[in-house]
Amino acid sequence: MAYWLFKSEPSTWSWNDQVAKGEVGEEWDGVRNYQARNFMREMKLGDRGFFYHSQKEKSVVGIVEVCAESHQDSQTDDPRWECVDIKAVRSFETPVTLEQIKLDERFAEMALVKSSRLSVQPVTEDEWRRVCALGKTNPN
Repeated sequence: MAYWLFKSEPSTWSWNDQVAKGEVGEEWDGVRNYQARNFMREMKLGDRGFFYHSQKEKSVVGIVEVCAESHQDSQTDDPRWECVDIKAVRSFETPVTLEQIKLDERFAEMALVKSSRLSVQPVTEDEWRRVCALGKTNPN
């Protein structure tokens, strides 16, 4: 299993919106960055990801699961743009802020710290377990 982070502006698509989609999940559409698209092309069914609220909140608020592998983004006819579908798995008991992550030197190499603008990014297994522990959330 691989781990990922999906960033969303809560005013556009929030954790509550994701949870409301239930088991069906939702397309992670609208991504127009080649590196983020390429990460989605690598994703497999069952991969897990952090759901991250950007803008003012800047925090990991939940865990999602890839429920459909890479396919054409329904928001465009341009064949260059693909997306995956994700569904909510569980909320974090305690959101984990970007500030908390940046203050912990063990996260110095985390993509969220080094490439904070990228909307879809990989997370190592060690980072996954550490962030889940900070959020008081079961990593499995």
